[in-house]
Amino acid sequence: MGAQFEGVFCPSITITKADGSLDEELWGRHLDHLIEAGINGVLLFGSIGEFYAYPLEFKERAVDFAVRHVNGRIPVLVGVGGTNFGDVLAFSKHAENVGANGLVVVSPYYFGPSEAAAERYFGTIADSVELPVLLYNFPPRTGADLSPQLVASLAAKHPNIVGIKDTVDTISHTRMVIDAVRKVNPDFSVLSGFDEYYTPNRIAGGNGVLCGLTNVVPEDFAAMHRAWQKGDYATALDHAKRISKLMAVYGQADLFIGAIKEAVRVKGLPIDTTIREPQVPLTDGQKAAIADLLA
Repeated sequence: MGAQFEGVFCPSITITKADGSLDEELWGRHLDHLIEAGINGVLLFGSIGEFYAYPLEFKERAVDFAVRHVNGRIPVLVGVGGTNFGDVLAFSKHAENVGANGLVVVSPYYFGPSEAAAERYFGTIADSVELPVLLYNFPPRTGADLSPQLVASLAAKHPNIVGIKDTVDTISHTRMVIDAVRKVNPDFSVLSGFDEYYTPNRIAGGNGVLCGLTNVVPEDFAAMHRAWQKGDYATALDHAKRISKLMAVYGQADLFIGAIKEAVRVKGLPIDTTIREPQVPLTDGQKAAIADLLA
């Protein structure tokens, strides 16, 4: 059958107007750009989508809009993680009911869960829907790591847990996840959360990336993936080198989400670049540095 989620996936920025309301026109244009560039799927309300800072009602309305707008052209995944379990389950059901194609669930944060708590948390969410579920491992933000053994155990017990976004800044962790989980499900998707890990992820037997710079240069990511799939590794590496240089964009802000929004604006979409609190606005120097990197 092959992995259900393979390639380059974009955790979309959430585009709002200056008053905080959803900017359907510009967000729609952004989603269209991702699709036309050849991105393999989009995630709403990942970390870069500021999932942690929006009320449930806003997120439900935004998902309604985005699923309608994308209209089946690419898979739409919804980040449903949170610290209020009732809201997590309600949002999961809402995403399923309006036609999303999968859920991405970050570990509960603040109290980094024990393995038993994580099994219960992810398992209950997976059992509440029929949608495919991807785990989201981001230990620096959640305070807990999803071990290779835990990932394999969840995949064994819940057939609709079919993938993971492993945002760990060492490929050895991702490689060990791949080795453990493929014994249970040979088609389990393992995506890296860091943009520059596409090639090491694929070398380790993984399936690609779900990462933020896809908002900025989706064409590079799509071309890199197409070239890799064809065995044209020279072309794939040319794009990988460009992406590697652009990693410096992340460092040009107090919080990386602001840098990604500014980079999208520099590329030509006239969005409001405010991010939800807590935030420190970009300085003129940081904005200039982002423009220089993209030039």
